[in-house]
Amino acid sequence: MATHSKRAPAVPQKAKAKNGEAAGSKAISVLLAEDEDSFVEALKLGLSREGFVVATARDGNEALQMFEEVAPDVVLLDIMLPKLSGIDVCRAIRARSSVPIIMVTAKGAEIDTVVGLEVGADDYVTKPYRMRELVARMRAVLRRAPGERPAQAGDGELEPGRVLEVGDVRVDTDRHRVFVRGNEVHLRRKEFELLALLAGNAGRVLTRDTLIDRVWGTDYVGDTKTLDVHIKRLRNHLEEDPSAPAIITTVRGVGYRFEVPA
Repeated sequence: MATHSKRAPAVPQKAKAKNGEAAGSKAISVLLAEDEDSFVEALKLGLSREGFVVATARDGNEALQMFEEVAPDVVLLDIMLPKLSGIDVCRAIRARSSVPIIMVTAKGAEIDTVVGLEVGADDYVTKPYRMRELVARMRAVLRRAPGERPAQAGDGELEPGRVLEVGDVRVDTDRHRVFVRGNEVHLRRKEFELLALLAGNAGRVLTRDTLIDRVWGTDYVGDTKTLDVHIKRLRNHLEEDPSAPAIITTVRGVGYRFEVPA
């Protein structure tokens, strides 16, 4: 089992009276699920200085209870929680809510990172991390909260009511519904945004940077693992044989293309 570094995140010296951009003037509430005292105290102080209202949970069961009580705007979730793991907490939250979730993993624990993304986390950070990096990621996922429409590579946001139909895939951007070979499939928020962007640019190669910028925001500071996991999940929904994708293909060294049937 991976172990966490005990080095707490660096807290900025000057207080900043900021609220997150995604919630206007309303203070953003954060559920912090973390069992290491040094991290809890540093994070509560640092996030409070950034204008966030922080509720804390010290184990997985308490995290689920607090989630119902607080109804947070964003969840900061350690993977290695007592009683119930962060992975199980993420899965339970995602089954009932699309609230942004950022997973916290031990440095180098790649399998934890991938599993966290697979069960629905929006992003992740690895310990130890800087407060500035964490806040940037939190503001980025909040800006992509439910209600925003995915953007096309060249045309800004998708038009309300637009239906994209390419081959066996039909994407209703207004009703947020997707049909593959006549059967409806249910996608998570980021999966839908990514699919709409790819299908809206069918036949064109979209670079990895373009996809990340358009779906996760230009200020996204993570690596490309998040994109790869979402592409894999989309292929599992769309492809007859996900191991040999024919709908979303990889252009090595560049990015991905949604193929137009001949």
